[in-house]
Amino acid sequence: MVPQDELELIERLKQGDEAAFRTLVERYQDLVYNTALGIVQNESDAEDVAQEVFIQVYRSIGNFKSEAKLSTWIYRITTTRALDLLRARKSKKRFGLLKRLWETEEESPVENIQDFNHPGVSLERKEEAAQLMTAIAQLPENQKVAFVLHKLEGLSYLEIATVMGNTLPAVESLMHRARLNLRKILEKKISTP
Repeated sequence: MVPQDELELIERLKQGDEAAFRTLVERYQDLVYNTALGIVQNESDAEDVAQEVFIQVYRSIGNFKSEAKLSTWIYRITTTRALDLLRARKSKKRFGLLKRLWETEEESPVENIQDFNHPGVSLERKEEAAQLMTAIAQLPENQKVAFVLHKLEGLSYLEIATVMGNTLPAVESLMHRARLNLRKILEKKISTP
């Protein structure tokens, strides 16, 4: 059940109340940014995704049905936007590869994942986190989203199922496969000098 103060905030948002929108941003900015950062693994891109999320929330709040929690809806928008950015980046890389086949220009350097910095990772574990984030980036989209929402954002499997529009067993399966794939990726990295 949606809390009363959230229902009031939603109603104020639907009426175009700017103060309500500021409250929404203050309340959910960390959730949106951290979720996006866990998926796109780049601070600038995460900021861009966060801006797009709040713009979409502002534009489409009138369609929100209040059947689920507002945070669930915002998580869904955030994961969709972050995945859209990754898909666009992959498409751009494919086009860039084709273009480079015909041109002699050097490829621009790929962003260094070692510089990855997530608020939930302590300073002494940055190197391990960078390796883990590199491995997470290689997971299939659904596994990546489930893993980030559970391990970095602390959502339960049931909450993840709601955000992703999946069943609980489907999320359990995604998490199981994500762990297996991460283990394979990390073991391969460790065994390769």
